[in-house]
Amino acid sequence: MTDGPFGSSLTSSHYSDEGARVIRLGNIGAARFKDADAAFISMSYFRELRRHEVKAGDLLIAGLGDDRHPVGRACIAPDRLGPAIVKADCYRVRLDENQLTHRFAAWALGSSTVSDQVSASTRGSTRSRINLEVAREILLPVPPVEEQRRIADFLDAETARIDSLDTSRSAQLNLLAERERAMLDRSFREARSATRTRLKYLFSVRPRYGVLVPVFTDEGVPFIRVNDLLDLEGRADGLRNIPSELSAQYARSVVQPGDLLMSVVGTLGRAAIAPASLAGANIARAVCSMRFKPEVEVELVKSWLGTSAFHKQALVATSTDTAQPTLGMEDLGNFALTWPSDPQERKHLVREIARIQDSMRRLSGKLERQKSVLAERRQALITAAVTGQIDVSTASGRGIEE
Repeated sequence: MTDGPFGSSLTSSHYSDEGARVIRLGNIGAARFKDADAAFISMSYFRELRRHEVKAGDLLIAGLGDDRHPVGRACIAPDRLGPAIVKADCYRVRLDENQLTHRFAAWALGSSTVSDQVSASTRGSTRSRINLEVAREILLPVPPVEEQRRIADFLDAETARIDSLDTSRSAQLNLLAERERAMLDRSFREARSATRTRLKYLFSVRPRYGVLVPVFTDEGVPFIRVNDLLDLEGRADGLRNIPSELSAQYARSVVQPGDLLMSVVGTLGRAAIAPASLAGANIARAVCSMRFKPEVEVELVKSWLGTSAFHKQALVATSTDTAQPTLGMEDLGNFALTWPSDPQERKHLVREIARIQDSMRRLSGKLERQKSVLAERRQALITAAVTGQIDVSTASGRGIEE
């Protein structure tokens, strides 16, 4: 078992357009190698890092995880891989396959029994991590080798069917999102009193970024980050805190009820309206706060952020960014939107858009619940097969579609 090179031994400056593949955390899925996001180093540098080499068929384990990507997940290096090494926090393992096959081990590491064991050994306050020594001590069930192969074959086939259904639900969710955007575009475009205006003319003060380098404390000022915007009211009680002294240094971004908070780094346009319960909170550098004139319907502006008109302008404004897209406040203020000048028509549009979005939420909620059920069944199937709770020679996942 070996890990990848740490620190200055392998940085983005070592990457090249071709050569030996660098396997990163994003390539290690749950019993599935993810071939996207390929990175390479030169063959000459690969030879210097040979002790981190990966060959086709090796077991790959993720030593770092989060809520969506569990630590300890594992997959098999594919046959088509070619010369490759692992990066930091990725572990390459070669087993004695007369005792434990790589394919079975990958599935076993994804079972609830083993993942719970791994989680209990993790460290890290924001992302879960295991080191190489902890990875060596992971306990796996080891049935006879022929049984291991039958279990792996069974899980390959059955999870592929579940994954196909999950992909279908994801495609339907994407279509719903496209339909909602088209309906929002039409609603703004067809407003009778619609006029082209700059977003800055609706502001009461200039928009502002939040805290550049947060320091978290047990008590202090609630701190709003990009992911918190997904369900701001629901997460209000679980926000991280920063010292009040630090928040005071960024007094311009202290939140008032009704402020429109939006992500401006990476994922652009994710937004939420600040509730009264978060008055006095502060925001991250990747979030901006917009405060509007009293006569402006903030809900309507938030809806406009979901239109193609907004996203096209955001794409143009960040097209020259070399790293992740970062939207500037001056660019944001100069965005042009179709804004109804008639207050009564704006109120009507707020109600109409709320009806559209409520309908879309119900449909997407149903699809999300189906995806959740599929994920639960996939996990239960893996755990049952790996731990011998089902006889894979007679079991079948038929009926999952129901």
